[in-house]
Parts: sequence; structure tokens; C-alpha cells
Amino acid sequence: MISVIVPALNEAEGIVSTLQRLQAIRAGGHEVLLVDGGSRDATVELARPYVDGVLHSGRGRALQMNTGADAARGDILWFVHADTLVPEDADARILEAVDAGRDWGWFRVRILGRSRWLPVIAWFMNRRSCLTRVATGDQGVFMRRAAWDAVGGFPVIPLMEDIAISKGLRRRFRGRCLAARLATSGRRWEQRGVARTVWLMWRLRLAYFLGADPAVLAQRYR
Repeated sequence: MISVIVPALNEAEGIVSTLQRLQAIRAGGHEVLLVDGGSRDATVELARPYVDGVLHSGRGRALQMNTGADAARGDILWFVHADTLVPEDADARILEAVDAGRDWGWFRVRILGRSRWLPVIAWFMNRRSCLTRVATGDQGVFMRRAAWDAVGGFPVIPLMEDIAISKGLRRRFRGRCLAARLATSGRRWEQRGVARTVWLMWRLRLAYFLGADPAVLAQRYR
């Protein structure tokens, strides 16, 4: 079984679209769990008909995803952001990778939005992740339960939890960059400005690589 874990916080505007894409996966015998971090809108109410369980945790994507993993019944864990649309055969792609001996992996992405630069950003994101084997949360990271247990889950830090777990996984396990693409929202780039956001994220990643405190980086990000 694949357990799809969707962390959410005030995602009422788009949560139904995300979860509707996961209904074929539920029909195939897998489970979908929503982990809410304290939404003040209708996220939870809108999500209930489309999930196998709603969990509540403190705010923070890492904490929410760990909460979902602890409750999940599947032997494969798949983490999908609340503003992401998955391909219809995503479960089959994951199972193919696992059957081929890959303990973890991620998808390529395309970024939805108006800016003509978003496809360029997606191209670089996909190339970087496939070359470095470091995936971002937007890319729908999945892993065997055994791999999850071995790395101890996501480190509970306010930023860069996806980078941290990728580095832990790549040291121990074989991963795969899947050719299938998730569609993720470009809202953070368009709201803040594409060039400004790209520059900010590269600066934050460099600072993290050099040992900066993730809490300080999270303040800069916000």
C-alpha cells in the first residue's frame, strides 16, 4: 500500500483539486491522509470527503509530514504538497520504481502560472534534482517505510526539511528521478516576483549548505 500524506495549512482554495487527482489512487487500494497544521479556513471540511483520515498536528510542514507517516498504514510513504496535481498513473510509476529496487524517489515538475519564466525554473529544478539526487518537497518525494525509519523521518526544522531528508536518503539508498511530472503551483514565485524568489532560494540553500541555522533562514524566507 502507498500512503499519500498531504500536509496543509489554509489551503481551502485549492485543496479539492489536489485531492480529486488522488481519488483513482484511493480506488486502487491506497490511502490518502490529510495532516492539518491549524487551518483557519475550510480546508479540513472540504478535504474530508476525499481522504481516508484527517490528522491534526502543530504547524510546520516537517512536523505535519512526520505525524502523517506515524499514522500511515502503507509500506510506501508519498508526500504531496497541498497545491500539487499528480498524474493519473503516479501510483504505478512509484510501484515500478520500488519493484526495480529503488528505495526512494521523486517526480519531475512543471510549474503552473502566468510567468514565462516558470518553465525555465522547472527545467533547472528537474535537472538539478536528477544530477544531485536532492529533491524539493514540490517534487513529491516517496520512500519505502524501511528507508523512512532508517533516516528517522523529516528533521523538525522550519525550513530545508526536504533538502535534509534527501541528503540522508541518498547516503544510504538508491533513488530514482521519475520522468513523470507533477504540476505544482507557481504562486510563491509570482506573488514575490520570480527573479527575487529564485535569488532568495539560492541564497538560502547556500547558507544552509554552509551551516546556517534553519530557524534564521525561515525568518529570511518569510
